Amino acid sequence: MIAAQDLHTEFQFPQEAESQLSSDTDFEDPDGKNAKAGKGMGAKKGRKALGDKAKGGGAARVPGLGRVNGHHQENGMENMTLFEVVKMGKSATQSVVDDWIEAYKNDRDVALLDLINFFIQCSGCKGAVSGEMFRNMQNSEIIRKMTEEFDEDSGDYPLTMSGPQWKKFRISFCDFIAVLVRQCQYSIIYDEYMMDTVISLLTGLSDSQVRAFRHTSTLAAMKLMTALVNVALNLSINMDNTQRQYEAERNKVVAKRANDRLELLLQKRKELQENQDEIENMMNAIFKGVFIHRYRDAIAEIRAICIEEIGMWMKLYSDAFLNDSYLKYVGWTMHDKQGEVRLKCLTALQSLFYNRELGARLELFTSRFKDRIVSMTLDKEYDVAVQAIKLLTLVLQSSDEVLTAEDCESVYHLVYSAHRPIAVSAGEFLFKKLFSHRGPEEEGLPRRGRQSLNGSLIKTTVFFFLESELHEHGAYLVDSLWECASDLLKDWETMISLLLDEPMPGEEALTDRQETALVEILLCAVRQACECHPPVGRGTGKRVLSAKEKKTQLDDRTRITEMFAVALPLLLAKYCVDIDKVTNLLQIPKYFDLDIYTTGRLEKHLDALLRQFWEVVDKHTDTEVLEACSSTYHYLCNEEFTIFNRVDIARSQLLDELVDKYSRLLEDFLQEGEEPDDDDAYQVLSTLKKISSFHNAHDLSKWDLFASNYRLLNTGLQNGDMPEQIVIHAMQCTHYIILWHLAKVSDGSSLKGDMVTLRKQMRAFSLMCQRYLNSINTAVKEQAFTILCDLLLIFSHQMMSSGREQLEPLVYTPDSSLQAEMLNFILDQVFIDQDDDNNSTDGQDEASKIEALHKRRNLLAAYCKLIIYNVVEMNTGADIFKQYMRFYNDYGDIIKETMSKTRQIDKIQCAKTLVLSLQTLFNEMLSELGFNFDRSSSSFCGIKELARRFSLTFGLDQMKTREAIAMLHKDGIEFAFKEPSPQGEGSPPLNLAFLDILSEFSSKLMRQDKRTVHLYLERFMTFQMALQREDCWLPLISYRNSLQAGGDDDTMSVISGISSRGSSVRSKKAKPATTSKRKLPEAEENSCSSSDAVWMNREQNVQTPVMMLSPHLSSTILRDPKKMRPEENYTMPEEQHPPQPVPTQQQSHQHHQAAMDYNTQVTWMLTQRQQAEARQQQERVSMHYTKMRNHMQQAIRRGSGLMEDDEEPIVEDVMMSSEDINEGMDFDTMDIDLPASKNRRERTELKPDYFDPSSIMDDSVLNVSMY
Repeated sequence: MIAAQDLHTEFQFPQEAESQLSSDTDFEDPDGKNAKAGKGMGAKKGRKALGDKAKGGGAARVPGLGRVNGHHQENGMENMTLFEVVKMGKSATQSVVDDWIEAYKNDRDVALLDLINFFIQCSGCKGAVSGEMFRNMQNSEIIRKMTEEFDEDSGDYPLTMSGPQWKKFRISFCDFIAVLVRQCQYSIIYDEYMMDTVISLLTGLSDSQVRAFRHTSTLAAMKLMTALVNVALNLSINMDNTQRQYEAERNKVVAKRANDRLELLLQKRKELQENQDEIENMMNAIFKGVFIHRYRDAIAEIRAICIEEIGMWMKLYSDAFLNDSYLKYVGWTMHDKQGEVRLKCLTALQSLFYNRELGARLELFTSRFKDRIVSMTLDKEYDVAVQAIKLLTLVLQSSDEVLTAEDCESVYHLVYSAHRPIAVSAGEFLFKKLFSHRGPEEEGLPRRGRQSLNGSLIKTTVFFFLESELHEHGAYLVDSLWECASDLLKDWETMISLLLDEPMPGEEALTDRQETALVEILLCAVRQACECHPPVGRGTGKRVLSAKEKKTQLDDRTRITEMFAVALPLLLAKYCVDIDKVTNLLQIPKYFDLDIYTTGRLEKHLDALLRQFWEVVDKHTDTEVLEACSSTYHYLCNEEFTIFNRVDIARSQLLDELVDKYSRLLEDFLQEGEEPDDDDAYQVLSTLKKISSFHNAHDLSKWDLFASNYRLLNTGLQNGDMPEQIVIHAMQCTHYIILWHLAKVSDGSSLKGDMVTLRKQMRAFSLMCQRYLNSINTAVKEQAFTILCDLLLIFSHQMMSSGREQLEPLVYTPDSSLQAEMLNFILDQVFIDQDDDNNSTDGQDEASKIEALHKRRNLLAAYCKLIIYNVVEMNTGADIFKQYMRFYNDYGDIIKETMSKTRQIDKIQCAKTLVLSLQTLFNEMLSELGFNFDRSSSSFCGIKELARRFSLTFGLDQMKTREAIAMLHKDGIEFAFKEPSPQGEGSPPLNLAFLDILSEFSSKLMRQDKRTVHLYLERFMTFQMALQREDCWLPLISYRNSLQAGGDDDTMSVISGISSRGSSVRSKKAKPATTSKRKLPEAEENSCSSSDAVWMNREQNVQTPVMMLSPHLSSTILRDPKKMRPEENYTMPEEQHPPQPVPTQQQSHQHHQAAMDYNTQVTWMLTQRQQAEARQQQERVSMHYTKMRNHMQQAIRRGSGLMEDDEEPIVEDVMMSSEDINEGMDFDTMDIDLPASKNRRERTELKPDYFDPSSIMDDSVLNVSMY
């Protein structure tokens, strides 16, 4: 639109047509001097053959670029193409166009070929149209040829490329088209050659399947249309002028009439009409050939271009385009799926409604599409919603009757939107609707005061605020109106007058509810003027104020102080008993400039204000009022100001009276043998409330209230009949006492014994709160829990950070009983079933339910902070994490953030906590459904879905979570095989179905770790388990399959190969390399045929966590029961497994490898790598080689028909290395005399292979407890 705007401002409509039409040149120079100045060079270039112009790839050079502005061009620019010149942007567009026009007059074919290649190159096409193609090929054939030569390596083209250069190119491209038409408007565009060729080319390109062609040609065609609209407008003006001249001449008397002039004017009007018809034909061709098809293009940018330009046509040439035939396209496109296009529709309409004359012609369109515009105020794109509101504001200005009351109300409520631009736009709409209309009776009213015009407008604001019942946030309303009605909102004098002055005769006084609303608006306006930033939730933070804004801020603050220093005591005296009004009025002094009390000699008004504070504290027991008064006292008690002594004395007197009254009432209240009545309890509670509210902002340590409060709390525990509010405020006040004491100790301003005293008081109070956790009163328990969470966090080990090691004696770590009680509180009070919650809140409105949920969220967040900051054990979070799916809507964000933070602290411990939560849910399901539960039940599916969600939280970087995932699988496998089957031997273990849940985490394992975990799983299995195919064994089968997915077959154990469906020995030999993506060199294959060695060669420092440095599993299938080691039977009790002796040499080897352990919690997994290897080799040589050879020969005879249900397995020794397997599969040479692990032992001496199958855990590992 930049080019179009330039056209609109630069284009001069001629008032006299004779001079412009008297010359046949296309330069706006009647004498033609500039046209002749550079004609020679242009003629020479123009006479070259088309073939010469297009040689070298066909990219024709620009004729006439040897001169710019009448001067010879240097620096080699005469050899540049039009595209390169426009791209550089160094030359004036006017000069480039002038040179092209000069070349066109000399040889129009050559110049037009340059222009065609310009459009082709602007589309990003590397090809060019040659003279041969231009003469002999149709446009469709040329476009097809260019499409074939288009570079499809990148989807970028000049209009979509980023960077300032390409942004300038787009502007220059649009300018070039606009200036070209403007310079050619007097003759060339009517020659029926240039425009026909260009329009035909652009129409063909706009229908191309190549996005770059379609986008570039559509932009060019739309800008060309806009330029033609300007030409048509120019012709229309000239025709009107000619017609007026003709009428004037004809109306003269016959004696004075010039017949030759009449004939000339008639001829001129005829020529203009012919030109107008030709321009209209061109515009119709572009509109029907390009716009009609491209305004609904698949690309949003192209659709936006069309809508943007049609809006410009209707604005420039409203007589021709501002009708329903064209407006309908804008109306239809307002339903576009892309916000960018909808935004262009609204901005196009805004430009029309700005002009009141044009707006009057849009009545039919407005009535047809008004509902759509109103609905767009709630558009999901904020920019679109803002522009829709602004458009409705313009519609409102053009006519008050268009928008109904319902339409306006849909915009009114947006003043409370959290998105500030929307709220400000809605505020402007509200101001225009309600405040901009002045009747004749309002003229002549005073500027200030109750009877002023602002007085009635402020009342209107109050009425609107009260009528919007869904919103009670005055700060948002004030912020929305601030930019358009700040003068009204700063008229505090009128607001004070409305509150204090009596109504005039016949004037309706404000009701109590209206006065409350006015006080709130008054406070919000004061805050907005002094803080100069939006309220919380609307805006990104405080912005830097300009010098002018700072001066305005200081002036407003001075004015507020001078005005309210006098008026505020009067307002407090009038509304002293009204809680809402007093709470808001007490906050106004926080925005005072306190120096003005001294410089303005306003001390007597300060004394009056302090007396009113005293009255407020004496009469009120509401917490909000007392806290507001305490906060204002804290602001006034600033030692930097001279009024400090005066305010401090008043505060001390007030607190002395409160403490004395509290001590006296407490003695009477706690007297033994007397039953306290309700009046005594109320007096104690009201005084305790006031002291607690002031203790929040003021240090009351000198009154030593801890003993009194502790005595009160202890009596409540002993008797059990203490009113809950007294207990709650006593705990809160005691909490403040400890915090103020800690502040003094931290600052170093305390005495030597203060730290010991603080430690005793803190521990005694914590124990007291722990005892109150068992109270029957829910509110008391919640208060005790909240305070405990705060104390444990404040007095945790982190309080010693930042050089405060002297506070170490104050560190308090909760014991196991306290942690258990706090966790039980969370489970009982936070994770409440929806049905229970509904039953407990019968009769409550929705707001009460939301408030209760907010309170429970705060309790859960407080406990989760203890987990995050390592105050309580991380594994206590298992009971929290298991609720993730069940209470996702209420607490999902809190639990997810807690999991994220704990993972940052300790990945492994976090993984152990997650799997513990799944195990807890699994045990709960077993206890509820029994061990014969259905795995399709909702309970089991819920646990599996929870595991899937947990898996997603680990992210995509497997290296970062490698150790944690390995530990998770280890714990899960141990849990699955922990309990034997209650149905006896031959049945699956009790928890075997947990493997189905554990399989959700298999995708997070790296390929090497999958092999290791799979071998660790087989350590718990017997050979019979591997052959089972009943439904009850499906969890084991699916889990093993999930571990085998993506793993290398040559490193899989032989058992896994036996149990695979349709497997055969011959298939393994036929596809030896398909299981690995990396190919080993021959030399490397000879030394280490296992892919594990390749991994060690590539990443020497990467180790499989948790399950490393352990001897390989030995098969127990073919051994006699008497030879089987006891620890190999996983069903035996743990206490029956005797520890195995460890040779000294192996102990030293274990010590050497311990440095590579990732986590001290898994040091028990660093076992002897060489343990019993000699015995295992001897057993393989003496027992298994012969049997293995026999089975392989049988497999050869059977061919590939070996199925999973064959009587005997092919290979039964799972101790075979991958080298042994590869050698054994070579059926041409059955000799396998090499020792089984010779190559591996040789490699181990150089560098241990932690991903080798023989690195799986030792037998004794199974007998070591996780914790």
